[in-house]
Amino acid sequence: MPLDLVMLALPVAEGELEAMPLFDDPFLLAVPAGDPRPRSVSVNVDEIDHERLILLEEGHCLRDRRSPIAATAAWQRDGTGATSLTTVMQMVANGYGVTLVPQVAVDVEVRDERIKLLRLTPPQPGRTIGLVWRKPRRERLTSSRSASW
Repeated sequence: MPLDLVMLALPVAEGELEAMPLFDDPFLLAVPAGDPRPRSVSVNVDEIDHERLILLEEGHCLRDRRSPIAATAAWQRDGTGATSLTTVMQMVANGYGVTLVPQVAVDVEVRDERIKLLRLTPPQPGRTIGLVWRKPRRERLTSSRSASW
């Protein structure tokens, strides 16, 4: 069954699609609860230890949106990657590193007391969530119709 309308992270490939942005979804830094920084501190992206940054596997939409941070993440350099945000969050909870988590995913993905969330300083990395649909097809007048006019 074809989809009439989808909600996803923008931008999408142009062409036969139209998009309407709905809201911005900033990323938060998920760190192990034992991280010495207080929750009230905002972290600059440059302060993230890229050697400890865990991202999703190549091709996942969250990884693609994290550039330029994704380009230097250690877990991708050594061939290790996770296929789901839930897996990455378990890795953070167990002290294997840190990750970026979309704010809209916090209620579902960050239930573990072993994880602490820190805000990032502006301009915060994030994504824009929007609605996407196919452009309507324009009917062309056939030669028989135009001949009857």
